[in-house]
Amino acid sequence: MLRQATRLLARPAIASSSSFAARARSFSTDLPTAPAEDSTFIDAWKKIIPNIDPPATPLTFMQPRPQTPSSIPSKLTVNFVLPYASELSAKEVDMVIIPATTGQMGVLPGHVATIAELKPGVMSVHEGNDVTKYFISSGFAVIHANSFADIIAIEAVPIDQIDPSLVQKGLADFTQKLSSASTDLEKAEAQIGVDVHSALNSALTG
Repeated sequence: MLRQATRLLARPAIASSSSFAARARSFSTDLPTAPAEDSTFIDAWKKIIPNIDPPATPLTFMQPRPQTPSSIPSKLTVNFVLPYASELSAKEVDMVIIPATTGQMGVLPGHVATIAELKPGVMSVHEGNDVTKYFISSGFAVIHANSFADIIAIEAVPIDQIDPSLVQKGLADFTQKLSSASTDLEKAEAQIGVDVHSALNSALTG
């Protein structure tokens, strides 16, 4: 049994480079434009239930992602979505600055493909001389090599719609809860509240 386990564990190490290359997947930004329908699913459906039209799949509603251009475009195309709304849809802008966990990240056309986790902070959208600022709670940003950026946030609100007095009150309340917390759960919940309201306060005063 030990010999069999050893042979099984050794198989991936001695696999040829050609077979490894065949199994390797390309990056999403290197893939060709996706078809408008999931042909594999439709073919399987027709074999099993030929008399009923196949249902729509998520791929049916997705627009094919443009391929990476040969030259850097002049604009960055941004999609900014929340669980309950779409704030920006295929909006062409000059730059966005996002609050990544590693620090403020500026994204220009031609940015290298990146996935960034977002922390509470300000996201600014630059379009000519106009700058629109949002406060976002958390989320992810997916930067594609074809100068598209998909930004997904849990909560977001324009900076000019935030009430400073409510921010100060919330910060004081959560600070008090943190100092009086007796369990790890209470401390964690209070710390999240302090972090978010501190970031809100910095967004308003910065």
